[in-house]
Amino acid sequence: MANAETTASFKSVPEMWHHRVRSTPDADAMYGRRPDKSWYTLTWGECGARARNIACGLHAVGLEKKQRVAILCSTRPEWVIIDMGILCATGATTTIYPSNTPEDCEYIINDSETRFVFAENQKQADKLISQRDKLPGLKNIILVDGKGSADGFVLSLEELEAKGKQWDVANPGEYDAAINILGPDDLATLIYTSGTTGKPKGVMLVHDCWVFEAEAIDRLGLLGPSGKQYLFLPLAHSFAKVLECGFIRVGMPTVVDGDLDSLVPNLQATQPTVMGAVPRIFEKVYNKVVSGAKEGGGIKYAIFKWAIGVGGEVSRLRQAGQEPSGLLALKHKLADKLVFSKLKALFGGRIKYFVSGGAPLSKEIAEFLHAADILVLEGYGLTESSAASFVNRPDQFKFGTVGVALPGVKAKIASDGEILLSGRGVMRGYYNRPEDTKEVLSDDGWLHTGDIGTLTAKGSSRSPTAKRTSSSPPAAKTSRPRRSRTSSRPARPTSPRSSCTATNATSASR
Repeated sequence: MANAETTASFKSVPEMWHHRVRSTPDADAMYGRRPDKSWYTLTWGECGARARNIACGLHAVGLEKKQRVAILCSTRPEWVIIDMGILCATGATTTIYPSNTPEDCEYIINDSETRFVFAENQKQADKLISQRDKLPGLKNIILVDGKGSADGFVLSLEELEAKGKQWDVANPGEYDAAINILGPDDLATLIYTSGTTGKPKGVMLVHDCWVFEAEAIDRLGLLGPSGKQYLFLPLAHSFAKVLECGFIRVGMPTVVDGDLDSLVPNLQATQPTVMGAVPRIFEKVYNKVVSGAKEGGGIKYAIFKWAIGVGGEVSRLRQAGQEPSGLLALKHKLADKLVFSKLKALFGGRIKYFVSGGAPLSKEIAEFLHAADILVLEGYGLTESSAASFVNRPDQFKFGTVGVALPGVKAKIASDGEILLSGRGVMRGYYNRPEDTKEVLSDDGWLHTGDIGTLTAKGSSRSPTAKRTSSSPPAAKTSRPRRSRTSSRPARPTSPRSSCTATNATSASR
């Protein structure tokens, strides 16, 4: 089924970035933590200035258009700023997980023909230095935290930015001129997916893929400038990357911190309204809450079960588009005071909804959390489709599905039940892998997801399974795709299924 076509509002990510920076330079852009764990705020104007310095610094050290620059760093504000700096220098970002081994890094850098790598610290840089003899094309490592080396192979980020300022002064107008030559089909990102067989493949995502995703998020109202997002997912993963582009498009202040051990206290300190997460997070919350209530025993457990029962009644009404009234409304208010408010306080107390992707979300857990007044919107997608292809909406959701297709996404079910996707978000292929590309991408642009799913009359898709089934523009059901595998662990996924809904989608990898 086809969904409404969309027209690009920007021809590249840097054009979208500059629009945001110049439109709201004094507004809050990102919040991060210092080494002493204290919080700091960056405005869009400050982020724009640093990204420009990085872009000009890359020009100064010899980066050419479309050349790859890798980021080997945890989720933090600098990741986003560096990413924008690379793209504004007309380069393309290769993403590498901090958990990758030295051998993994060597393979990705060589396969992608990456010329420069931003490494978070000396520990990450040492992975590359240990493989230096096997990395003939690598010109420099830029260290985010730390000092450069005496031989000049390792530069500090501070040194690169200083070079950038000098280059910008010496080459007036060149920064903007370079960006102006970027087009929608220029390569923006290479994300490596580890399939079940063979070496990881680099998924080629162009500027228009990310502009499309950002526009869809804006059109659906999933993110907005009046709220606050919490982003802890690894930015090397397409799920986090799509949320990055989304908050840039709409100007949503975003906490960027990948420290999972501090997630709960950080949520309580920053009080976000929206957060993307993987099912593993909700499973942990569910298990902890239920086991804690049972351990409380007696009256405490009885009150908990009563509150969940009341919440379940309210949840069913809200799924049908109604609100509780009369006695049920009073009971729900009491249940909130006695039980739900304490659970919501774990997430900071202001969460409007979560977006779940990367693996199938248990319908039981989604219904339980909604009974506790916590809405989780499940989505579905692949790295090969720029992460988000289906997603439930705050005002249109059905648990056990991945929701309806994003505006501009076309979906259909093949004769064997496989979900096929088409649209501006679909990758341009696997880097230097024409035969692998032909296996999954038809000549007329349809991506074979490897997932089985079904589409409902309302355009929603039910959860996918292993060759994959899915439903599309109406609600889709999906199963597990053969494409890149979706993992419930945000640490080192390969080809994620991102935010979109299907009844219970699973992802697999080819």
